[in-house]
Amino acid sequence: MTQSHTITVEPLGREVECREDQSILEACLRSGVWLPHSCTHGTCATCKADVLEGEVDHGAASSFALMDYERDEGKLLPCTARPRSDVVIEVDIDVDESVEVFPVQDYTATVIELTEVARETVRLVVELDREIGFNAGQYLKFQVPTRDGLPAVDRTWSIASPPTEDRRLEFHIRRVPGGRGTDGWVFGGLAVGDTVSVSGPYGRFVLRTGDDRHAVLVGGGTGLAPLKSMIRHAVENGASDAHLTLYQGARTREWLYDVDYFCSLATRFPDRFTYRPCLSEETPEDCGKSADGFGFGLVTDVIAADHETLSGCAGYLCGPPPMVEAALKTLMSKRLFPRDIHREDFFTEGDRAGGGVRSPLIKR
Repeated sequence: MTQSHTITVEPLGREVECREDQSILEACLRSGVWLPHSCTHGTCATCKADVLEGEVDHGAASSFALMDYERDEGKLLPCTARPRSDVVIEVDIDVDESVEVFPVQDYTATVIELTEVARETVRLVVELDREIGFNAGQYLKFQVPTRDGLPAVDRTWSIASPPTEDRRLEFHIRRVPGGRGTDGWVFGGLAVGDTVSVSGPYGRFVLRTGDDRHAVLVGGGTGLAPLKSMIRHAVENGASDAHLTLYQGARTREWLYDVDYFCSLATRFPDRFTYRPCLSEETPEDCGKSADGFGFGLVTDVIAADHETLSGCAGYLCGPPPMVEAALKTLMSKRLFPRDIHREDFFTEGDRAGGGVRSPLIKR
């Protein structure tokens, strides 16, 4: 039987039982104790905390996210750290009381749709065995099964559905060359009718429904998924009074998807939603009239040209880390304060070895 230890979370004073084969973050989230987190696999450093008492195994924490001297100073990443005794940790918890906390639970999901929607990109739709509660923008953890002698691993993908669709969930997944979860599973054998073990919800990149300021949403690649969840919840479900402007960035038309849906939404709700698809490697001459309303050039250049100032707005950024960093700088140059910018960097397993630690400027 696996031994368990008590984790005390300060300054909350909450105690949680955690098995030695379980991460401290996982134990806390399953007990309804929210800790800041993003990637959940030791890459982004969002969850970094202090060990006040006790011993831990740091697990697979990236040496870029948790440096050797930080380990010596008593830092840990709760998403990878496992207890070896009773542990007291101190966490910088900045809780938005308007955002509901849903404890992490396990579910069985059945694949009901797997459709190619853009180059190297599929829409995965699953039906859960029971209802799930989540906030628009959160994600689930999928267990990639054993294959060709390789052990089961976890991969995380953002929910593109609104919270009102609490059993039928949509995900957008891009192929990562050699990726264990994409090349080796979603694009390499997963089929309609298959069952999958999933858990969640995770993440704090969520729509602030009580914030009625104009929100600028910037998505690159499948970073569109959590933004679609937010947009559908805010506009279709009336969960927010804010006007939302979506900038969807891609290199060429073949990498874009859901364009017709967002164009239709903008037509139906012109006072609530604006859509700006942006192509960095095509020109108006390449696309003709079929690209009316498109922006051309880097998505950050289009944003800069569209807005003299973004003072008084809110920002939501999601996608590859370089795009998120560039968008962050653009929004800040337009007088949008860091505290008003929320971000989700989409890391791959390659980022664990190559660095890619997110900027410390933004807290979510």
